[in-house]
Amino acid sequence: MRRKIKVLILIVTAAIVIPSLIYTVSPLFISTTINEPAPDSASLVFQKFMKMSEEGRIQAANKMSNQEKQMIMTIAAKENNTSNENISVDENQGTAKIMLAGTFVGAGDGFHNAEGTAKVIPLANGTNILRLENLKATNGPDLYVYLSTGKTTTDFISVGRLKGNVGNQNYLIPSGTDFTKYNTVLIWCRAFSVLFGSAHLS
Repeated sequence: MRRKIKVLILIVTAAIVIPSLIYTVSPLFISTTINEPAPDSASLVFQKFMKMSEEGRIQAANKMSNQEKQMIMTIAAKENNTSNENISVDENQGTAKIMLAGTFVGAGDGFHNAEGTAKVIPLANGTNILRLENLKATNGPDLYVYLSTGKTTTDFISVGRLKGNVGNQNYLIPSGTDFTKYNTVLIWCRAFSVLFGSAHLS
């Protein structure tokens, strides 16, 4: 009877420990690469439009100017015909301007690391995008991108889960964000409260 109880305890323990180890350890050995094109307001408007319900798109279209309708139809045509082609910046908009930038520095513990650059790019529609370029970070199980007041998370704004630990990616910054206060980009493991890397924006 005792032997059966011991076996049952071992099975239950293994059922809890093994998945936990896989969850926490496996991301360290697996990289996720993402390469998003540099942002422009036209593509963001298109993406937002396509995420709407059918009824929502009809209502939005009724409020659009002819120029906005033409822009969305042009991008849709490119999307359908060329699945791997990056959408270029609108000719009237020119190249994206960089408002702030910083270089990532690893946590300095000899294990958690991040390289690459962080840029705040203002768009013509008034929104700001946080763009991570040439990012190469140690992977982790629960990584997020924060705009913080420093290298800790005592005061921060989350812009979303890290899309990939390698490559180029864009994140929408909440409107009204004060960059004089939230001037540090963090790659942060939320589950274990561990800093992987930071970039000071200036």
